[in-house]
Amino acid sequence: MRRVVYPGTFDPITNGHSDLIERAARLFDEVVVAVAPSSSKNPIFTLEQRVELVKAVTKHIPAVRVIGFKGLLVDLVRQQEAAGVLRGLRAVSDFEYEFQLANMNRALAPEVESLFLTPADHLSYISSTLVREIAVLHGDVAKFVDPVVERALKERFGHG
Repeated sequence: MRRVVYPGTFDPITNGHSDLIERAARLFDEVVVAVAPSSSKNPIFTLEQRVELVKAVTKHIPAVRVIGFKGLLVDLVRQQEAAGVLRGLRAVSDFEYEFQLANMNRALAPEVESLFLTPADHLSYISSTLVREIAVLHGDVAKFVDPVVERALKERFGHG
């Protein structure tokens, strides 16, 4: 079985994330979406809430399994017996950071490959950070996230 781990904070999961997951599911037998706690980013949703939102958004994709994780990513990849790590590149500005992460992971675990996908053009500008900012200001996030996530954001920020 060819398996890949797609890690992230997914705070919240966006249509750009979903696009990558759907395309990865066509390339691999299983995509393990690994939701990280990332307390340094001060997430708006708890780890458990983010796992549930990702599950709800990806429930139509049979090849997807969603888990929460703590610890080193390379350890998780080994535990999951995955071929490697999937990361998304939206713009050239993402490349430097992702390249650094890939090299660090390679130094820690030479057998763990890093794979990169780019989202569809019409989704390339979407980021969780921008979606959160729009939601905080009571803006319309409907075209950037699944309706389940839109509802969760409205509940979280007390509108709608």
